[in-house]
Amino acid sequence: MSQVRRIARNTALLILGDVIVYAFGFVFTIYVARYLEAEGYGVLSFAIGFTAMFSILADLGMQTLISREVARDRTLARKYIANVTSLKLVLNTIVFGLIALIVNLLDYSSETVFVVYLLALSLIFTSLNGMFNGVFRGNERMEFITLGQAVTGAVSLGGALLVIHCGFGIIGIALVYAAGTLASLSCSLIVSSIGFVKPRIEFDPAFLKAALAQSWPFALASFLFTMYYWTDTVVLSFMKGDEAVGWYNAAYRLVFVLSFIPMAYFNAIFPLMSRLHLTSRDLLRFAYERSFKYMLLLAVPIAAGTTLLADRIIAQIFGSGFSESVLALRILVWALVLQFPGSAFVQLFNSTNRQRTTTLVVGITAICNLILDLVLTPIYGLNGTAAATLGNVAVLIVLGYIFSASMGYRLPDRMVLFTLLRVLLASAAMAFLVMYFDSLSMYALIPLGAAIYFLVLCLVGGFDKQDVNLVRQLVQRDGVSASRGNDE
Repeated sequence: MSQVRRIARNTALLILGDVIVYAFGFVFTIYVARYLEAEGYGVLSFAIGFTAMFSILADLGMQTLISREVARDRTLARKYIANVTSLKLVLNTIVFGLIALIVNLLDYSSETVFVVYLLALSLIFTSLNGMFNGVFRGNERMEFITLGQAVTGAVSLGGALLVIHCGFGIIGIALVYAAGTLASLSCSLIVSSIGFVKPRIEFDPAFLKAALAQSWPFALASFLFTMYYWTDTVVLSFMKGDEAVGWYNAAYRLVFVLSFIPMAYFNAIFPLMSRLHLTSRDLLRFAYERSFKYMLLLAVPIAAGTTLLADRIIAQIFGSGFSESVLALRILVWALVLQFPGSAFVQLFNSTNRQRTTTLVVGITAICNLILDLVLTPIYGLNGTAAATLGNVAVLIVLGYIFSASMGYRLPDRMVLFTLLRVLLASAAMAFLVMYFDSLSMYALIPLGAAIYFLVLCLVGGFDKQDVNLVRQLVQRDGVSASRGNDE
């Protein structure tokens, strides 16, 4: 199987898994948000964000390290799983204790504290599952990651419906989170034992020391990414209360759901980029530049369409009680325009052993995020928090561009400019159609708008010969390496 077809297969499997999970999650969010209402949904969102802040201690960057090292040498899987298992048993015990201690020192109700306990268990199960996902990803067997995701989604949605039917309240919903991640961990444990590595406990201090020396930049970057994603929720909770957090997270969840697209794509392409770093700088550049372009092609129309339909989307999904979420959604969705292509920079750094660059970029971004949150949230509430998120994503993409250029991977200005102009033209045509046929159902406008966007993009030359060649390789029985050339 050619590299292009392998990437397409792995991306398709990850996207399938994410579509399944996010479909379950989407329905789950609708039912849970409507059931708990803004204030209760705010409590749940705070608990998720608060426990996520401790993820650095629960994983220490091991999932990404395992994925990278197993992709390069698959015989290392057994050694990593055995030693990281012993490490995580200790770490996760410490993590739960720290979460319990700190949340009890804060001025939250006993119900909120118990919800945090249950979400802490979910975090621990997710951390343990990450080891196996690293092995699956390093072996490019993404279907097993997809399987685990599907199990999580099914258990979570089924559990939520049962909780709502029985009236168990927010405690029941939090318990469902823990049950879903435990089910996924159990599934991964079985698959790994049968087809990959039978887990066992081993303690090799020299090996762990060497692994930690490589993983800590991943860990710090992961923590800073967590800060980037969840600081706004925690700050908003302290400053404006649970109801504002519920409104904000209703909008944020919708945007976050869409992030599965770059996440799935780059999870699939990361092993290849890691190998190309060792074998072909030119092909690595090609993969990186194409990835940036494709993410930009997807992000702009999504943002434009969501902006036009935001009021209808919120009303349809969450109901009139979440009308305060509309403006926040219109602001947040434009972060995708920067986040989608910006993910290419992060993957470039990680695949070329520049994880410290990733850490620096994300660290600066996280600090900017916190500053913007503290400045804008007290004045503008949840909409100020949304604006802060958009601002820090802009910082991320600027820094990513600067550092990638310093490594010799500067994006071709002509390619970026022409791609952006064509995308904007096609998006404008789509927006005009959506506004002209405003009386149509939202469910009719979305596919119609997407079709017009794709058609106009093709007409204005949004896809070049290299893109056509990649498509041909997808349908050929035996592909060849992607040819390179200059974009228009």
